[in-house]
Amino acid sequence: MPGFDEPIFHWPTLHALALYAARLTAAGVLGALLGIQRERVHSAAGLRTHILVCLGGAVFVLAAIGSPDPAAVSRVIQGIVAGIGFLGAGTILKIGERAEVHGLTTAASVWVTAAVGVSAGLGRLWLAGISALVGWLVLGPLADIEKRRFPGPPPPRS
Repeated sequence: MPGFDEPIFHWPTLHALALYAARLTAAGVLGALLGIQRERVHSAAGLRTHILVCLGGAVFVLAAIGSPDPAAVSRVIQGIVAGIGFLGAGTILKIGERAEVHGLTTAASVWVTAAVGVSAGLGRLWLAGISALVGWLVLGPLADIEKRRFPGPPPPRS
């Protein structure tokens, strides 16, 4: 059977261990960057959730990278993209009988955070960093501009 000819446990080389640690650390830090902003607005998915989503994406990719099956990484990424949708859906709430939905931005931020983690896991730290920075700009400064420029409808009269 494939995989049974490998030793039960083996240490990676020091070089590989350092690379994996760097990728996981980058994922945690970049996930925190996005999570801090969500924490600032008291989102359902805050700092720890974003760190864990980003770290999880990186861990899954790193685990698949060592597979002898060249398509393994692709399948893992597909699974992350599909699976993260369920987590994101959990942050979306329909309030009352009105057509008022909350949490779409948080769900999108969880999705982007998973993509940042996958990028970090693949070793594309430049892509992970730029993506996290753009995500942070959208969630922070752009949200502030949006609130000032498009304040929304006035509250309903009683």
